Amino acid sequence: MALCKDDRLARVALSRIVEPGDPRLLASVSSIGPVETLQQLARSAPDLADLQAETQARSQGLDPERILAVAARQGIRFVTPTDDEWPAQLGDLEQPRVQGRGGVPVGLWVRGPQRLDTLGGSVAVVGARTATGYGACVAGDIAAAVASAGRPVVSGAAFGIDQAAHRGALGTDGSTLAVLACGADRIYPEAHRDLIEHLAAHHAVVSESPPGWSPMRVRFLSRNRLIAALTTGTVVVEAALRSGALNTANWAQQLNRPVMGVPGPVTSAQSQGVHQLVRAGAAGLVTTGPEVLEMVAESGQYLLEIPRGPETLRDRLDPVDRQVLDAVPVSRAVPSVSIARTAGVGPGTTDAVLVRLQEAGLVRGDGNGWRLAAPALP
Repeated sequence: MALCKDDRLARVALSRIVEPGDPRLLASVSSIGPVETLQQLARSAPDLADLQAETQARSQGLDPERILAVAARQGIRFVTPTDDEWPAQLGDLEQPRVQGRGGVPVGLWVRGPQRLDTLGGSVAVVGARTATGYGACVAGDIAAAVASAGRPVVSGAAFGIDQAAHRGALGTDGSTLAVLACGADRIYPEAHRDLIEHLAAHHAVVSESPPGWSPMRVRFLSRNRLIAALTTGTVVVEAALRSGALNTANWAQQLNRPVMGVPGPVTSAQSQGVHQLVRAGAAGLVTTGPEVLEMVAESGQYLLEIPRGPETLRDRLDPVDRQVLDAVPVSRAVPSVSIARTAGVGPGTTDAVLVRLQEAGLVRGDGNGWRLAAPALP
């Protein structure tokens, strides 16, 4: 028990003194453990000398037990890899590095009743903050379909696509979780206070940053890797060429998770990044929730029929009958021999086919010959 407590307190301390996703720290924790890593930082060990200089100011007066107590009063728990609730899929973050970030978090700060070990089948839905009405509508529909299938929807509670994804899942009474780039006690953006508070009360708000920390660019980059790692696949709905959503997609690629892109108008700047993902073969093209479910399901578990246009009466004709029908004029009746010549079919066969087509209501015969029945067949 003492060892577990020491491990937890060391992870809390490391969470407070080092930026999320710092690969130097997280590699050390993975190699020698959090307690020894913290001790080496205090001793200015050569391997962690750079980190010790960077974290010295944050280390002053650090009290991990008090931090945990204050967080608990705010309804925030600290989940570590030694807890049953820890999502095992985060272990895949051990090796990949993207834009100087990487590694398995020392722990996650969680506000809300939803357990993190329920996210095994979850799907990330991310995209542009400046979403169009089209993008928001599609994101909401996809999230609703995913949530209705019993899979949690994970996003970042930002403006635009993130908000639409959360609301789409909530609209079906499904499960949805927000991963923040600030402390789990913070509301960012402030305009989404009602949404974030609702998620914290009924679902979960998660952060690698400790309570009290504000959002920063580097923390968004670290946050994106968590969204990709927690989920079985990432859907990008609208993303410009320089979009944070593309960083999340990059992480999903590094983790060998499916990346899916929703196409937009070719003239839309908000969709240029998505189109490049699809064009480069880095993302599969999806347009609906069922298509997303097919991509993330086990092989053969969720198969869709290939969509086709409605079948017409012409489709059910055999090739020779269609050939004769194509030769029948629209308005002026002509003899069957003329139809046979145009169709390239023998006269006897043409006569038999015309009788069949008349019985089907497709052509009309009279003393002057044959013509198409009205209305014309599509």
